[in-house]
Amino acid sequence: MEYVYFEGKIVPEEEAKISIKTNSFHYGTAIFEGIRAYYDKETDKMFALFFKEHYERLFKNMKVLNMEINESIEELVEITKELIRKNNIKSDIYIRPIVYFSDTAIGPKLIGYNAKIAIYLYPLGDYIDIEKGTKAIVSSWTRLYDNMISPRLKVAGAYVNSAFAKTEAILAGVDEAIVLNKNGYVSEGSAENIFIVRDGKLITPPVSDDILEGITRWAVMVIAKDLGYEVIERSITRTELYIADEVFFCGTGAQISPVVEIDNRKIGDGKPGKITKEIQKVYFDAVKGKIEKYKHWVEEI
Repeated sequence: MEYVYFEGKIVPEEEAKISIKTNSFHYGTAIFEGIRAYYDKETDKMFALFFKEHYERLFKNMKVLNMEINESIEELVEITKELIRKNNIKSDIYIRPIVYFSDTAIGPKLIGYNAKIAIYLYPLGDYIDIEKGTKAIVSSWTRLYDNMISPRLKVAGAYVNSAFAKTEAILAGVDEAIVLNKNGYVSEGSAENIFIVRDGKLITPPVSDDILEGITRWAVMVIAKDLGYEVIERSITRTELYIADEVFFCGTGAQISPVVEIDNRKIGDGKPGKITKEIQKVYFDAVKGKIEKYKHWVEEI
């Protein structure tokens, strides 16, 4: 994209530069968000999904790292709208706000440094195959936990854990990894929340099982309940994945992505499941403002 928001103003991308001495660059102390905006060719409109909710989560995460920036949530929403318009985008995009300690200082600490925010955009279609489904393994890597680096935080340093799991999956010849927590229960994908379907009920790990408090996860639960399905938040064991009728990942990037195989075992009949596809259809209509009761989820730009 031609323009980005960098430390207080919209500038050409080539002007957005940080020093190699930047503190967060060395210690992974950057908080970020991932926001989707969907372009609807039929109406020539762009719809940003859960705009305010993502920035609200960003600010909650910043609080944990003792970060403060000059911009408010409302200002960031308007800045991002302006950035999208200025780039004149006609495709689905991913929006990445990132807050970092901008000081050129050595030392891993969370006080005494100044925080700044940058925002950039890039085209993004389907992060995972949402039609045929994806194959996954259960990773040998253990998910981080709250008193280490909390998985509820989208903090740069924590994503080394995700990178280990994702790389292990790729080297095993599959698309994704499912990570267990320190107690051996299913946590999430490398960077996605997870649901299983058993006997017509949706089951997803609770926040206490070391997961990201996903905004898409919340939306899936709302859609599922509106469709008449029971949603249960409880711990899931590894073998329960194998015997599930359906499994799917969800997230801003992943959207609603069916899982058709785990550890060389077919899930259900080895094809995307009926309930997954039903939720998927509603979700993709909702993100383009086509369902009245979910219109407050999106903001037209």
